[in-house]
Amino acid sequence: MARWAIGDIQGCADELAALIARIGFKSDRDRIWFVGDLVNRGPNSLKVLRLVRGLADNALCVLGNHDLHLLAVATVKAKLRKSDTLKAILEAPDRNALIEWLTQRPLAHYQADADDLLVHAGVVPQWSVADTLALAGEVQHALRADPQALLAAMYGDEPDRWQPSLKGADRLRFAVNVLTRLRFCTAEGRIDFRQKGKPDSAPPPWMPWFKAPRRAAAGTRIVFGHWSALGYYNADRAVGLDTGCVWGGALTALNLDEPDAGPVSVPSRQPRSIEE
Repeated sequence: MARWAIGDIQGCADELAALIARIGFKSDRDRIWFVGDLVNRGPNSLKVLRLVRGLADNALCVLGNHDLHLLAVATVKAKLRKSDTLKAILEAPDRNALIEWLTQRPLAHYQADADDLLVHAGVVPQWSVADTLALAGEVQHALRADPQALLAAMYGDEPDRWQPSLKGADRLRFAVNVLTRLRFCTAEGRIDFRQKGKPDSAPPPWMPWFKAPRRAAAGTRIVFGHWSALGYYNADRAVGLDTGCVWGGALTALNLDEPDAGPVSVPSRQPRSIEE
């Protein structure tokens, strides 16, 4: 059995089908870890959702910020943005089944025997694996128990620093932001979403979350996406797989059980763009 991880798809269904074929995926032996952001900005988010859901137990997917945005649009009528490409999902005959399936996805997954943690964006330095899973579990419980309340309150950049004493909507919003939006932070656990460039583009005290000193989860390999300006990254016990397919880059997979073989990619069929 092989465990493959695949980066941000964002509606690039043709590239996903091509990549699954290229890695020689076999349903009787393999599993695919998806880093989230299955949908939005690309041309065929509906097809992506159907494809990944159809993989059943062969697929493990965590939620990304675009996936949560889809849930908010579908559940609490959050405003569609000009760049959103979610209309086909919202009008699909199987919309309810797809939304229900997406709602059941976690925000973090840990495989203890491999010491691998899967999240969409990152982990602040103060969080251990246990902390990450516990906070992801709090969000997941809220999403399943009262999705309207969580999704209506999740937007916003505050609070911007981790404190164990955070409660209620502030605690859940901070957890959502870290797990689905984080790129840069400080060693003390402050987060900033204005900076989206390359890892060396942020002035001190900001740094890529995986470069923070004394990270509580530093010994665990963390698999993530969300950062197309970073591209493929495999160092510091961190594996970044967002290679900007939706922006004209590539869609990338890595065999987590044979990482030395290197990534496998298929080129994007989307127009080249500098956006993120």
